[in-house]
Amino acid sequence: MSHSNPTDSVLLEDRTWTEVETALESGTDTAIVPVGSLEQHGPHLPLATDSLIGEELATRIARRLGDALVAPVIRPGCSGHHMAFPGTITVSASTLIEVLRSYCESLAEHGFETVVLLPSHGGNFAPVNTAAPEIADETGLGVVALADMERYMDLMNDGMEHAELTPEPVVHAGGTETSAILAIRPELVRNSAFEPGRDGPVDTSLLLSRGFKSITDNGVLGDPSRSSEAAGEAILETIADTYAADVRTGRDAFE
Repeated sequence: MSHSNPTDSVLLEDRTWTEVETALESGTDTAIVPVGSLEQHGPHLPLATDSLIGEELATRIARRLGDALVAPVIRPGCSGHHMAFPGTITVSASTLIEVLRSYCESLAEHGFETVVLLPSHGGNFAPVNTAAPEIADETGLGVVALADMERYMDLMNDGMEHAELTPEPVVHAGGTETSAILAIRPELVRNSAFEPGRDGPVDTSLLLSRGFKSITDNGVLGDPSRSSEAAGEAILETIADTYAADVRTGRDAFE
């Protein structure tokens, strides 16, 4: 049986400290930090859905850049609005910001010059946007925050349209995220548990103040049956292409 070389992995946690040192000396100067969650995604998707998507996107972006490594996914995230569903674990925004700060201070000390913050869960976008300028000031790092939630949702829906599937007004556990997990870890998708959820536009302020359970009994927005592995691949490639270009632009601005 053949095994891949661990030094081919872009995941920081797969490397030894000497391999990280060598990578830094060889010009790897960017670390991508996925900021995920551990929260309900309906009866058919795992609690790790946001984290799996974030790590996969970060991996694809790192490979496109060629001089980046992916830090371990930060989880849990800010998921208080999902706590009515068992298994969800949440932290406060201030706790998440402190973890981000500690991550970035560590990476800066080792010689990374740019940190990319990549939230893949809606509740994490605001804390990431708050933390990014503070971390840049405190550490001297170039910080690229890929934290425009509306744009992230739009890119996901661009991938759905590319696969000729219906876009979703709010992305959570419907066809979009189900497609992404079908492309990443299909064995974790419980096809027999597909249930449609709340359809149509959602008042996100109400969702955050009253919780997900107030608008959807099963935790789903949209219809997970409107999904495919091909759509998931299109979603991941669309976002990775766009975000890799954003990182290049951001790094050029630091020079």
